[in-house]
Amino acid sequence: MQSRRLPFFVGVVLLVFVAAGTAGAAPREFAITDIDRAHWAFQPVKRAPVPELRDSAFAGGNSIDAFLLAKLHAAGLTFAPPATREAQLRRVSLDLIGLPPTLAELDAFLADTSAVAWTKVVDRLLASPHYGERWGRHWLDLARYADTEGFEHDVTRPNAWRYRDYVVRSLNADKPYDRFVSEQIAGDELWPGDSDALIATGFNLIGPDMTDSSDQIQRRLNTLNDMTDATAAVFLGLTMGCARCHDHKFEPIAQRDYFALQAFFMPASFRRDTPVPTAEERAANERATKEIQARPAVRELAALEGPYREKLRATKLAQQPAEVREAHNTPVEQRTAAQANLVFETAAAVTMTEKELVAALGGADRERRRQLAEAVKRFSKPATLPTALTLASSNAVPASARILHRGDYNQPRELVAAGFPEVLPGASAKVDMPGGPRAQLARWIASPENPLTARVIVNRVWQHHFGRGLVATPSEFGTRGAAPSHPELLDWLASEFVAGGWSLKQLHRLMVTSAAYRQAAQSPNSEFRISNSKDPENLLLWRMSRLRLEGEIIRDSLLAVSGRLNPKVGGPGVFPPVPADAIKGARGWNVSADAGEHDRRSLYIFAKRNLRFPFLEVFDAPDSNLTCPERGRSTTAPQSLTLLNADEVLAASRAVTARLEHEAKEPRARVLLAYRLILGRVPTEREQTVAAEFLQQSPLTEFCRALFNLNEFVYAP
Repeated sequence: MQSRRLPFFVGVVLLVFVAAGTAGAAPREFAITDIDRAHWAFQPVKRAPVPELRDSAFAGGNSIDAFLLAKLHAAGLTFAPPATREAQLRRVSLDLIGLPPTLAELDAFLADTSAVAWTKVVDRLLASPHYGERWGRHWLDLARYADTEGFEHDVTRPNAWRYRDYVVRSLNADKPYDRFVSEQIAGDELWPGDSDALIATGFNLIGPDMTDSSDQIQRRLNTLNDMTDATAAVFLGLTMGCARCHDHKFEPIAQRDYFALQAFFMPASFRRDTPVPTAEERAANERATKEIQARPAVRELAALEGPYREKLRATKLAQQPAEVREAHNTPVEQRTAAQANLVFETAAAVTMTEKELVAALGGADRERRRQLAEAVKRFSKPATLPTALTLASSNAVPASARILHRGDYNQPRELVAAGFPEVLPGASAKVDMPGGPRAQLARWIASPENPLTARVIVNRVWQHHFGRGLVATPSEFGTRGAAPSHPELLDWLASEFVAGGWSLKQLHRLMVTSAAYRQAAQSPNSEFRISNSKDPENLLLWRMSRLRLEGEIIRDSLLAVSGRLNPKVGGPGVFPPVPADAIKGARGWNVSADAGEHDRRSLYIFAKRNLRFPFLEVFDAPDSNLTCPERGRSTTAPQSLTLLNADEVLAASRAVTARLEHEAKEPRARVLLAYRLILGRVPTEREQTVAAEFLQQSPLTEFCRALFNLNEFVYAP
């Protein structure tokens, strides 16, 4: 593949910093061409007319079907027959809430012969609190979510889970996607009084962080790099990381573009423990604090300790490097973002301990303090306010960044102001809208005029429902990404999405009520075989693609089918038991004391970067150090061994066996109930015969375990 511009520089993966000292501006040899600008993804979204179909069976139906059938008919193909009603219900339940249908739900759907039976099912699933858990997992893959920092020490982030719960809440509430995006980029600037908007900015800090780095400037640059890359990939579907060190070799993205985008984040300081109370929690805390501060003993204690604390702080601060002293001595409102972070990182070094304070007190003051401290201990303290990872803006830092030669902050070059990638429409507009710099970035990204944002998220939703995106490279919409298989449909969906108020639930409803979604994945008829020979990769969507479920959904299905699923929503991550060999030599996995917590949904399992939960890892759980737009689906021997021997499978087999023995007395009735519980359908006569033969030689638990090992259980129908 031929390079598009400059000679290749082996860049270090590092980021922008407003460095003191400047070298001369590097000559620019990069230019955007008309061919670059003409790329389909950089063009405005155009709402194509819905094709008219002569097939009376589909005329006037779902518009998605019209677009797909227009291409299928042109190729001499048509849709496969519909899947069985049982398969359709299992498919949509796993898709929308990540859990198989219950027997009551299955019976109700099969008994409902009305024209709106399917719509009622879809609406029920979209209204379920489990919807946010299912689709929140997809978003957390993109957001590189974890409960730890990563790297060697993998330090725990005790409040990271608040971002995970924010995502679940937002999706369940069907928060408009443009608001959802804007909150994560600039919630603190756009809605400063909204605790959810503050928590949302944790998107920028949820990636890996080397807390013990000896180079804190480099550490900050790494975080800025990560948030810049994630913003471009997740919201815009652009891979910009290559432009950190040099102009992109294959995409129309200059190094200037990279640092102009990063400049929006330069004024931000990174907060690890920002209070994010609700209005009620804040008011209660303020009332309790005022009551305590009004007590004479509290005021006297503060007056007594004050001079000693200041002296100890000054002594400790004098032992710090000059830049640390300067940062601490600069008034809060005048600190740069770098200084704010430096203060945060060195706060512990200049804070005195209880022991140091007592040692510094004189004899009489020490005794009086002891008396006052004893009195204060008897007062009820205000409840601790919840905290979260957030960004905060600093007016003291301009929204600009220096281009770094080879990405090295020791080699600063030209200073660039915050701006948008030059190749995109509207990039030349002045960044002078009201609000902070990230608020301006959020408005631009979430604008209906942005050609990428709606296309990218519509494609992501399509990918999860149909197995492959209309654009097969979901986070790469640039010139090296795949061309859309159905460009008119993609743009129609994007325009429909925006016109519908950026509603994700409405988008789901549109997709899963289509005839395309309800097709069979396989069929023995001759027409099916002919279609398979013409389009073996199913690019035209003449049938439904069968996909293996993610590890989380397999585990959650085991819990649900066995009646052991704990439906509790939200809260800190839990620690289910794991095999001793899996954590040998690892630290930080203390099994939750409450056994009921072990059966929570997999979304709530504590997410360590350096120790993935074994059951999930074997089924291709992603690396949380990077944004993951599409999970791999491998087929390996450990997966079979896990389904045969994992404690999760054995426990589910025992629990289902107990239910079968309680609810069905005859072997044939038990086989019928087992199939309906585990696979969501009744067995064929052949399957009944084979099961009867098996049960003559093996216990019922082994039969249940065999059903859990069928492809039909671990694949969506």
